[in-house]
Amino acid sequence: MQLKILCLLASVVFINVTSGQSTPQDTTNNNPNYDASLASKLGADDYGMKSYFLVILKTGSNTTTDKALINKSFSGHLENIGKLVADGKLIVAGPMGTNDQNYRGIFILDNLGSMEEAKELLQTDPAILNNLLGYDIFAWYGSAALAEYLPLSDKIWKLKP
Repeated sequence: MQLKILCLLASVVFINVTSGQSTPQDTTNNNPNYDASLASKLGADDYGMKSYFLVILKTGSNTTTDKALINKSFSGHLENIGKLVADGKLIVAGPMGTNDQNYRGIFILDNLGSMEEAKELLQTDPAILNNLLGYDIFAWYGSAALAEYLPLSDKIWKLKP
């Protein structure tokens, strides 16, 4: 009896193979909207993702009340943000609301090869250099399409900060 079942199973497999039937390829994970040139331009991996550096800005150790230093540092901070965006190194920046951790804002840095390079780049910020802002930095993996919002962002602000 077992020999009959084994022969029957072998003949079913033989018929499937010889009639050109094969295991269908799994296409459930393939994206019909995939744009290879856009993915390449954005540096996307097969999942549409890439590595960034997430910076959480926090209150620094400098507790000065020198208004001139504070104003100059934060004016330079905003100018530096613009420069980093123009250089393609910064794709997200913005302040945080009041919180218990003294977090002040975030940066998402792009197109950097290492954590050391990211830390060196942060030293171009006068508010960080003057210890009015400190930071925590993390390697972060997110959508490679994140930078695509930048061209639109320049078209929606009314007043320059």
